Amino acid sequence: MDPLSQGTVGTAFAQSTANKSNIFKISAVGFIAGLAPDLDILIQSSTDPILFLEYHRQFTHSLFFIPFGSLIVALLIFQLVKNSMRFRTVYFASLLGYATHGLLDACTSYGTQLFWPFSNERVTWNNISIVDPIFTIPVVILVALAITKKKRIFSFFAIGWIAFYLSLGFVQYERALSAAMQLADSRGHNAERLTLKPSFGNLILWKSIYQHEETFYVDAIRTAQSLTWCSGESIRIFDYQYHLPDLDKDSQQAKDIERFRWFSQDYLGYEEENKLVTDIRYSMIPNQIKPMWGLVIDDQRGKNEHAIWWTSRSLDKSQRDLFTDMLSGKQCKVFKS
Repeated sequence: MDPLSQGTVGTAFAQSTANKSNIFKISAVGFIAGLAPDLDILIQSSTDPILFLEYHRQFTHSLFFIPFGSLIVALLIFQLVKNSMRFRTVYFASLLGYATHGLLDACTSYGTQLFWPFSNERVTWNNISIVDPIFTIPVVILVALAITKKKRIFSFFAIGWIAFYLSLGFVQYERALSAAMQLADSRGHNAERLTLKPSFGNLILWKSIYQHEETFYVDAIRTAQSLTWCSGESIRIFDYQYHLPDLDKDSQQAKDIERFRWFSQDYLGYEEENKLVTDIRYSMIPNQIKPMWGLVIDDQRGKNEHAIWWTSRSLDKSQRDLFTDMLSGKQCKVFKS
């Protein structure tokens, strides 16, 4: 999730161990520890543009690494507070703050290697958006109150809100799942694979992607009081023989595509105009396919040259208006009983 969410959730759990005299320092420890796993974004390469995809949310986010990562954070912070706090106190607060990070990231759709080094599976529980102010703002307010009032009760309220909101996300996911299956059935499709993710900043409007034969179908599912849907777009599943028949299968670009396939959990499409292998899971508008990132493939490049990493996160006013209309239900249809 976003850094503010990670830091404040780490703070809330660390605060639960504090007392009136050290709650501010414990909060700082929890905030830093809650952020620390994302230092893996510094693992990048000037020659390999997608190396960061393999290492972000990898070992620093795994359950196995929590005791070691939190120990590193505690050792660094203890040098600043050793005259007023015991190392055991600092370490326990760091442990609680650090432990929240990977688990919270696993609640999103990006993918987190919780079980590294025993498995490279990218865990995705898909019950919260990567950025969700409705989740984060109450946590910020409650941990701030805990600091200013020097009362842990607000920390427990924050933890309660975190647990409630994430649980609500699972409930909404199940509602969206049943609607997505109903939508596929109404089209006479067999949903061989299906994934769902909440759209930006809410648990109401969901992006649905399912595979039927050689095609991905992308729609938006709205899970308010009633279930409605916004019909979307479809795209042929990426296939070497169909899309890139001339690409050398032993080339670095082909290897990069396979690395990208792992990252995207095999939700790959292809944009012919830009020769772009895309991650179908992500788009700015939930019922559209227009990608946010992908690999530009040029079969004229040398055998040992990497593919080009491409990103685009632009959102114009017409798209913002469309998203708002969909979120409010203006663009969606009611499911037939």
